[in-house]
Amino acid sequence: MVVHLVPVTRIRELDALRGFAVGGIMLVNTWQHVENKTDNGLDLTMEALFQSRFYPIFSLLFGISFMLFLRGNSRWALLSRLFWLFCLGLVQHRFYEGEVLTDYAFYGAAVLLPASFMAPGWPQLLLGAAAIAWALMVGGGPLLIPGLFLVGMALWELRPPRTLLLPGFAAAAVVTALLTYSWSTTNEWIVYSTAALAGAAAYALGLLLLLRPWLSAVLEPLGRMALTNYVSGTAVIVLTGPLANADPTRWSVVAVAAVTVGVQVLVSRWWLARFQYGPLEWIWRCLTRFRVVPNRLESGRDHNRPLPDPGVS
Repeated sequence: MVVHLVPVTRIRELDALRGFAVGGIMLVNTWQHVENKTDNGLDLTMEALFQSRFYPIFSLLFGISFMLFLRGNSRWALLSRLFWLFCLGLVQHRFYEGEVLTDYAFYGAAVLLPASFMAPGWPQLLLGAAAIAWALMVGGGPLLIPGLFLVGMALWELRPPRTLLLPGFAAAAVVTALLTYSWSTTNEWIVYSTAALAGAAAYALGLLLLLRPWLSAVLEPLGRMALTNYVSGTAVIVLTGPLANADPTRWSVVAVAAVTVGVQVLVSRWWLARFQYGPLEWIWRCLTRFRVVPNRLESGRDHNRPLPDPGVS
């Protein structure tokens, strides 16, 4: 089978948002893999402000990326892409049990692919909202991923205006604060999960409001190499696990995450000045195309470099 892929113009804001999510996931995953949490100030802060706030952003962006990919490629190409993502997840699972690549690949094939035949926009949004509501009632967690995928698809089609960013952020922030307080008094998991989703919305909308060229320059490379940075980050978590577990204050969690993300930003900037795709992104693309894809930049001009997004700028 021959798979034809068309390059997709990158979008700066989405890459920056993806980079922000990757950095947050690194922090939360490092903390989650610490054993014998003591509920000290750091643990309580992580639970109230960061846990479960970043993977919803990443899931939403995966749904948007799905639509971007389909603009110039067939569904067979997309299915091939998801298959190899699943295989990469299986490899990662050999050393890191908390990987989500297999979940993303499975739900992408089981939910996003059929949903691509639906009328775009509002039907996808309503179905996604219903799927999220159902997932919250039965326990949340990875079950939220399909609904978030669908909402991402719908938002790309609906293109909400930028004027909604500020009121959307204000509403999400208020809802997050109220639900987080309610969770602290009730300890109900559904309340916590809903607060986390509202918090994810507040973070994403707030970042889009605050995004400036200097901040975008930091986050974009991290987001363009999201797969490489996610997998390499999990390797760091596994290798530094004994250090984090030996630290009763848990501040080594913050140190490991901050140093890792800082190094990833520098390495990503260096790499993308020389290559079109990150290492794992390039391997994934080659596997999807069933051939070796040129990667090294031959000049300073790269047609795959990100451009402003007319829908959110």
